[in-house]
Amino acid sequence: MRSVGVEEELLLVDADTGAPLAISGAVLAAADRLAWRQAGHSADKPHEFEKELQKEQLEFATKPLTEMGELEEEIIRIRSEAGRHAMQAGAMVAAVATSPLPVMPSLNAGERYRWLGEQFGLTAQEQLTCGTHVHVSVDSDEEGVAVLDRIRPWLAVLTAMSANSPYWQGEDSGYGSYRSRVWNRWPSAGPVEVFGSADHYHEQVRSMVGTGVLRDEGMVYFDARLSATYPTVEVRVADVCLHATTPVLLAALIRGLVETAARAWREGEPPARIGTSLLRLASWRAGRSGLDGPLLHPETMTQTSASHAVEALYQHVRQALVEHGDDERVRRGIALLQQRGNGARVQRQLFEKEGSLARVMTECARMTNEN
Repeated sequence: MRSVGVEEELLLVDADTGAPLAISGAVLAAADRLAWRQAGHSADKPHEFEKELQKEQLEFATKPLTEMGELEEEIIRIRSEAGRHAMQAGAMVAAVATSPLPVMPSLNAGERYRWLGEQFGLTAQEQLTCGTHVHVSVDSDEEGVAVLDRIRPWLAVLTAMSANSPYWQGEDSGYGSYRSRVWNRWPSAGPVEVFGSADHYHEQVRSMVGTGVLRDEGMVYFDARLSATYPTVEVRVADVCLHATTPVLLAALIRGLVETAARAWREGEPPARIGTSLLRLASWRAGRSGLDGPLLHPETMTQTSASHAVEALYQHVRQALVEHGDDERVRRGIALLQQRGNGARVQRQLFEKEGSLARVMTECARMTNEN
């Protein structure tokens, strides 16, 4: 069975006011101290946490797993540890993809981040967004690119399901996932064409880096790409999700997409030749609507309801879900998501109830730490 790993980016916020805090260095130091007390200085990688572009962020990655129940336990465990480390610095972690409150982000120190700031100006300086990245193992680059070519039309539905960023700089953006719009300011981000082969994929990546616009392969921010570090396909379209059950739902669906696409490739089925321009419209529509408005149907690229688009995704991967033992979990997860709403809906309901974006942030931080 294909293994799955999840990366999440979390916001660090003041426990009382909800204001983002530029304290990732202090939080990582707290994690280091605990890890060294437990494992000693000889530990190769003492903990799961890393810094991100902005000092207001904390990133973690799970280990690769094959069982979704274990993946959920791992995400809950690491979120809880992140909360404990943040508490030592007088903060909390919040699984929200943009800050509801106004914020002036602070770029982290280091040559790479300094280069990004100089090269991309406001795009880098304002880029305080938190996403979920899902890695699924593949047998080869050739299989991986075949998967990338075949999952393209389905990725926007994942953006809609995960949408958790309705507010930007103190205002309602009108979007479910405004993170997806801010993220797509990067010149290498978004949907891509059908590559056809691993050789063509790598040639395209080399050409992009060769322009000098990008620093290295790590800046190839396709919606889905081959990981430069692991033998995986990495799907990067989702917001970080408020409830820990949602990234597990996404991981199960994405593994289903990868398996379904790999089988289609082995059986000689060509990828759908949907143009990148249409996929960009589907991506925009998903970011705008979340689950509270229309989406574009992944197979026809015509307008449909969010529930129909999610059902189409489920039916597309159902055989793989059944074989993985994930079908019941996914059906329950979809029903719960539609009943409770994604993070964007929850945030707006909180604001309607509390009348305060600060309360939205502190309540989201509380929910993150109670997962």
